Amino acid sequence: MQFIADFHIHSKYSRATSKEMNLESLDKWAKIKGIKVLGTGDFTHPEWLKSLKDKLEPAEPGLFKVKNTNKGTRFILTAEISCIYSKNNQVRRIHILVFAPGFEAVDKINAHLNCIGNLKSDGRPILGLDAEKLAKIILDASSDCLVVPAHIWTPWFSIFGSKSGFDSIEECFGDYSKYIYAMETGLSSDPKMNWRLSSLDNIALISNSDAHSPSKIGREANVFDVEISYLAILQAIKSKDPQKFLSTIEFFPEEGKYHYDGHRNCEIRLTPEESRKYNNICPACGKPLTVGVLNRVEELADRPDNLKPVKAIPFKSLIPLQEIIAAALGVSSVNTKKVGNEYQNLIKKFNTEFKILLEIPLKDLKSSTLPEIAEGIVRVREGKVFIEPGYDGVFGKIKIFSKGEEKTLSKQKTLL
Repeated sequence: MQFIADFHIHSKYSRATSKEMNLESLDKWAKIKGIKVLGTGDFTHPEWLKSLKDKLEPAEPGLFKVKNTNKGTRFILTAEISCIYSKNNQVRRIHILVFAPGFEAVDKINAHLNCIGNLKSDGRPILGLDAEKLAKIILDASSDCLVVPAHIWTPWFSIFGSKSGFDSIEECFGDYSKYIYAMETGLSSDPKMNWRLSSLDNIALISNSDAHSPSKIGREANVFDVEISYLAILQAIKSKDPQKFLSTIEFFPEEGKYHYDGHRNCEIRLTPEESRKYNNICPACGKPLTVGVLNRVEELADRPDNLKPVKAIPFKSLIPLQEIIAAALGVSSVNTKKVGNEYQNLIKKFNTEFKILLEIPLKDLKSSTLPEIAEGIVRVREGKVFIEPGYDGVFGKIKIFSKGEEKTLSKQKTLL
């Protein structure tokens, strides 16, 4: 069965998350988006874990559903853990995504981690724990757990981050490197950028939303064609079988908030070449720049950017539908009534956001919505977009239409 999965989200118990990040809202929005399998996030937090145990019931092996539902979302037990520790005389900050096959494994993990740090303080707990030691704890709880370095290029909190990461998997995980089967590309990189490292050829590159509000789930995701079960998904990831792990759905990496180098306080955004010219120092204030993902990839790459590995999983780059609608309507925020109304109109007609973004023909879109929105969806499919790259925590800005073009399209429809 072909389906879409998003494994990395957060509950309302994580910092800077919406109060709507509860199971009912997540189930509702997964249906709107077209996501069949959704990570629970935050299984280390005692209150969220209690909610998961109270409100979920077993579905297919290793997966769960909201009680008294049948055709709804399937939930897979996941959590993100922040490891901050010192190794080789340097402070490391690594975020790790964890998959678990059931509550028994989760309880074992939490019992061990609770002796190390305060799991109640945040849905994504901060622990003074070496990533290699965390991997041992996770895999000791169950050999069917999966340890995945999260958003692997983010400057401040990732395995390859320019500020506190490592230069290789082995340097980070030591003897447990052989158990790292997958890595998460993050919003500021795509698989093509990661293909430049031969050391990642046998690693499955997965993509997830890291959502902090329900409407953001699925902004990155994974497409599988396997039976719906925990072990089938796990095997598809580990094997990198392109018949089972079909593709990933990505942001355009320029839209991610750490793609370019820069200094947010001075509104300075630089390409890697420009940063080197300034020795990674902000030309405005003289403080160090935040070295972004593109620069860091180039630093570690051992290949040109036009080479595709033999076992590479394909990917598609998309922009969320609400952002396309906002761009087409010429408004700066997706949180306007106009955008909301048109989004609901399209979902009502075509059932899911992914179906709209990936499948519906242009003629059907044109008969169902404004011409500029239909045109915007098709341009995104074809990669015909312009993005002002993100930097130092600032998201990139999308440009689908040239100035005044939206009005021209609307005028054409009026004339017709």
